Amino acid sequence: MASSEDSFYLGIDVGTGSARAALVRPNGTILASASQDTVTWRDQTDHRIFEQSTADIWNSICLTVREVVARSKVSPNYIKGIGFDATCSLAVTSWEGEPITVTRGPQLGEPGERNVILWADHRAEKEADLINSTGSSVLDYVGGTISLEMEIPKILWLKCHMSGDRFENCQFFDLPDFLTYRATGMRTRSLCSLTCKCTYVPGNGWDRAFMSQIGLDAFVQNGFVALGTDVMTAGQPVGGGLTERASEELGLEPGTPVGSGVIDAWVSVPLDLLSLAYAGWLGTVAARHEEGDGISPSVSLHESGHRLAAVAGTSTCHLIQSKEGVFVKGDAIFPGWWTNEGGQSSTGQLIDFIISTHPAHQELKDLAKNKDTNVHEVLRETLEAIRQAEGADSWTEVIAHMHFYPDLHGNRSPIADPRMRGSIMGLTLDSSLHDLARKYALALEAVTLQTRHIIDELNNAGHSIRELYLSGSQAQNATLMRLLANTCNMPVVLPLSYSTPVVLGAAMLGRFAAMRNRPSDPATALWDIMQEMTPLATVVQPSAGDKEKKLLEAKYKIFLESIEIQRRWRKEIDAVVG
Repeated sequence: MASSEDSFYLGIDVGTGSARAALVRPNGTILASASQDTVTWRDQTDHRIFEQSTADIWNSICLTVREVVARSKVSPNYIKGIGFDATCSLAVTSWEGEPITVTRGPQLGEPGERNVILWADHRAEKEADLINSTGSSVLDYVGGTISLEMEIPKILWLKCHMSGDRFENCQFFDLPDFLTYRATGMRTRSLCSLTCKCTYVPGNGWDRAFMSQIGLDAFVQNGFVALGTDVMTAGQPVGGGLTERASEELGLEPGTPVGSGVIDAWVSVPLDLLSLAYAGWLGTVAARHEEGDGISPSVSLHESGHRLAAVAGTSTCHLIQSKEGVFVKGDAIFPGWWTNEGGQSSTGQLIDFIISTHPAHQELKDLAKNKDTNVHEVLRETLEAIRQAEGADSWTEVIAHMHFYPDLHGNRSPIADPRMRGSIMGLTLDSSLHDLARKYALALEAVTLQTRHIIDELNNAGHSIRELYLSGSQAQNATLMRLLANTCNMPVVLPLSYSTPVVLGAAMLGRFAAMRNRPSDPATALWDIMQEMTPLATVVQPSAGDKEKKLLEAKYKIFLESIEIQRRWRKEIDAVVG
């Protein structure tokens, strides 16, 4: 049982397919955690559609929080702060907070359960093209091109397909902001969400001319209340904390401080975006790690600018800060700092797709079951057997004459092109387990080559990245981590637990919100919290031999060429078909 001197902080993370909660001590130790699946609806006739429900998400959150409190045996009196993070998905409600249907058809705009357009939803391609054709200065803040995964194209899609009176009855939230709204009753928005996903410009606010130009003049007329006018930076306490209703649902104390929410790290914007705070960054980059016979020293916030944080799950987000700024200046995770963001729309999802759609998938599953292991271990064993049989120095040599471009769901960064598609070169008339193993290795290689492309573009723009701090489900894939270190030629720093940094980052915001005296230097205060609450990490060093290094360099050159070839081919075909 907790003593009266103990304090705990609750981190709540909503990912693409589940909600998680963790109760965390001030030193970063997780006392208890739990997760609950959430529902995603797909359209069987349109692969672009991904929808969710805020009611389902909130119910999952309530279940996880109650389970965490029960497991920990901590009285809610000792839970001093709450932080939320979530995917950058669009939640739509009425002015009374009731869910509004976002599904196309006659029910669009009516009250209904399916009121979230998930980040991965690509229905708004035409709307994104229209926005990009304006040449507005707000596009400078998203690398010159807005992504169809962002909120304004999706809102414009709703405007174009919904009756005017129904649209006027809607308010729009990035999902992290909906969660703080649901918890506190306050319509505050996070600077993180508005800047990253909604074309809000720190210091200048909403661009009235831009909104009118793209057909969203209604927002201009109502003073942007539907998008948000009360804007807060990461971790600032929202309103009076938990409402009576929310506290009863969660099993917590009314008035428990709630920090302004942040995006988790499954993100959807081009490279040169000034972003704000991401839970995955907060819970990752302050880590100390094994170094020689000891532990690496603590670093200053300024030195963190050499660390690229990558949070890798269904997709992957890459985040880095700089004091002087690269491209756009404004408030980032820390006031006065910049955050640049890169991302891959499909990484873990891509690897799973390559495995699950192969003719040998069932054979693979049966082997894993018989050996009482997982499919990844069977594929590793198969690849190693192939390598030894062929006398190859590395798996890279095993697939030397195979090449894979991985953007099956469009490119998020660094080229910000949603029309990019995947391609494989080197196919044979082989559908065996050996062929699946080769394609698995090829998918891992493609993910790492694209990561290097993002790192190179960040460094070319002015950053100096020396280490990659990686968390998320892919961090448990030792093969992928070694290949990532070799391809990018830098250490890959891994957390104690691959799944905790995002929810830990949310708990850090809860602790920041609970500070009785607001700090005069919030940047230092939050960085100190991060250093205190981030567990020790391990390191994977580059280990490629000379031949593998040369092969990876050659394959990276081919990877870059494949982008130009695909774009050229597309241009030639478009000239014919329009």
